[in-house]
Amino acid sequence: MKPFVSGLFGQLIKAAAVSAALMLSASAGHAQSRPFAGLDGAWTGNGTVSLSDGSTERIRCRAQYKVDGTGLGLKQSLRCASDSYKFDLSSDVTSQGERISGNWNEASRNIFGNLQGTAGGGKIDVRVEAPGFTASLMLRTNGNRQTVQISSKGDIRGVSITMVRS
Repeated sequence: MKPFVSGLFGQLIKAAAVSAALMLSASAGHAQSRPFAGLDGAWTGNGTVSLSDGSTERIRCRAQYKVDGTGLGLKQSLRCASDSYKFDLSSDVTSQGERISGNWNEASRNIFGNLQGTAGGGKIDVRVEAPGFTASLMLRTNGNRQTVQISSKGDIRGVSITMVRS
């Protein structure tokens, strides 16, 4: 793999981790006391990755969500692939009122970080961090559809994924 593609792959994994962590974070139309209600189960979708050189690439994803008994904790796994890369992410997110926080990791490359932000009204705004990487993410959930928008200032400028319950 070329050095640019290798570096780009690392940043893509980080950006995908942001989307994975945030997809775990909310479900529109559910009370704040149980922010993850309705997320249990399998979701699939696709989207695009936008690069700093202006190019884009399609990405396909599958997610599995498990809400804990209190409804305030969520564990998620996300697998995504395009024609030139793939990754396997997991996240563990909790909610306290409108504040959300958690951790994520990409197992095959040992990349990990944390997230924090707010959730309310079907909208999630989160800041995701890992060593040398910061991104912002916005998640919207409407029924059985989730849309994730990620932006950063690295080689990967944006990720846009739409997931539906499968």
